[in-house]
Amino acid sequence: MARRQRTPKWLEAARRRGPEDLAADGRADWLSRALGRAGVLPRAEAEAAIREGRVEVAGRVEREPFAPVRPGAEVRVDGQARELTARLLGLAFHKPAGPVVHGSDPEGVGTVFERLRAVLPEELRGYEWLAVGRLDRDTTGLLLFTNDERLVRHGTSPETHLPKRYVARVKGCPPEAALQALRDGLVLEDGPTRPAGARLREPDVVELTLTEGRHHQVKRMLAAVGHPVLALHREAVGGVVLDVAESDWRLLREEEVAEGLGFR
Repeated sequence: MARRQRTPKWLEAARRRGPEDLAADGRADWLSRALGRAGVLPRAEAEAAIREGRVEVAGRVEREPFAPVRPGAEVRVDGQARELTARLLGLAFHKPAGPVVHGSDPEGVGTVFERLRAVLPEELRGYEWLAVGRLDRDTTGLLLFTNDERLVRHGTSPETHLPKRYVARVKGCPPEAALQALRDGLVLEDGPTRPAGARLREPDVVELTLTEGRHHQVKRMLAAVGHPVLALHREAVGGVVLDVAESDWRLLREEEVAEGLGFR
């Protein structure tokens, strides 16, 4: 039975208002997301402000977070005019072990979004930061963030084949045959893997470079060749290399996004 495709909430809100609220060029965004993308308010705060009647669009109070808003619309928050034009931003964050890449953590350790927001300067805290992919709770290393969903889609699409370099301390000392099996590609329970870059850095430390991103893939591949992962760290995504201390961050340069991540 085919799954019924859901109508986007911003489109539902626009239809309730009438066709005049639908931008002919398809560029209409929903209000709470537009505020988060432009760095005015993170989405949860934006939704609260809208429902409290603190946001005006084109001179009228708007209480629907999913109301469509066109580029260039006159928007005021708490009476102050706010510009919704947003440039694409990217951040490199050094994830420590412990926090999860989810909106909340039932175990109470915390999320990467909380950790990131705690160290950002005031001028960047108004953005809605989206993680480009995931790292497991116990995995450390490079995690990218952006304010633009297009970069998230690019960075996580199986069609992009963006290389990601990991360093894994494993149980035992993998022989050359195990490394060659990783290079050739393995058959896992969800199908064959793409060939990977694999080499030893130390007798029990494997550098593994993947061009796909399946669930727990590094751990499953190394377990499949008989060397389970004891500790895992991500060093690079595309041409972006981790170069900040644990729990620290930096903005990506435009050329890193365009050339390093191949996003233009």
